[in-house]
Amino acid sequence: MITIKSVRELKGMQASGRLLASMFEGLRDVIKPGITTWVIEEFCQDFVKSRGGRLSEQGFEGYKYGTCISVNDQIAHATPRKDTILKEGDLVKVDVTCNLNGFETDSCTTYPVGKISQADQDLMETTKKAMYLGIDQAVLGNRIGDIGAAIQHFVEDEHHYGDVKELVGHGIQPSIHEDPEVPHWGKAGHGLRLREGMTITCEPMVEAGGDWRIIEKSVPDPKDDWVFYATPDGSKSAQFEHTFAITKDGPKILTLQKPYDGYEKYLPHFDEMDD
Repeated sequence: MITIKSVRELKGMQASGRLLASMFEGLRDVIKPGITTWVIEEFCQDFVKSRGGRLSEQGFEGYKYGTCISVNDQIAHATPRKDTILKEGDLVKVDVTCNLNGFETDSCTTYPVGKISQADQDLMETTKKAMYLGIDQAVLGNRIGDIGAAIQHFVEDEHHYGDVKELVGHGIQPSIHEDPEVPHWGKAGHGLRLREGMTITCEPMVEAGGDWRIIEKSVPDPKDDWVFYATPDGSKSAQFEHTFAITKDGPKILTLQKPYDGYEKYLPHFDEMDD
């Protein structure tokens, strides 16, 4: 079932998204060569809890942690670990859902670890741009397929990367995963029509090697029965994700980070509206 959010709900999600964005902003000073991915988990937990929120991925479908932290060829759903040490040149994807006063938001950012190659920088920039091109299509009257078609064309046709198809965006609120599914590939003009008040995520995952397929791998810990996803050829991947609302004034991103770098048009102002 797809829920249309009230102004009150959008206000709550805006506050949740601002908290989550602030956490990602703070991570810029944390992520560096030599730290473990467990340090990232601890920072995120402390940051959000100290401000009245919680990391809502923890406990969802048996997941033990508040963050998913995927490094290099790991595409998504890898776990934070005390024995995974970041090194110069790595790409690390941090995916987090935040609940503040019952309101959910979801976001992912890919961070460079120290100095990275130009190829990896290009991969990150292409993935981030693809996300925004998809979000640009989220206007009243368009369809879910318009979002995916814009991403797929940019990633595959223009840059010849692999556009992951088995993992998709989704609706969000009141739980972290709601209808509809939001593929990052598709056909323009097809799929569910977008309506004012829908809240969804756009989260393209892009493989440098050009393959769109994924493989499953198990966490190397017999006490932790968890499967994550990786590139089949060992190439690096990147991911960016925002939660946003469909409005009559275009998409409004609830998890937009500072500095806005020209993306001010996406800023929500639900807190200034009457319920």
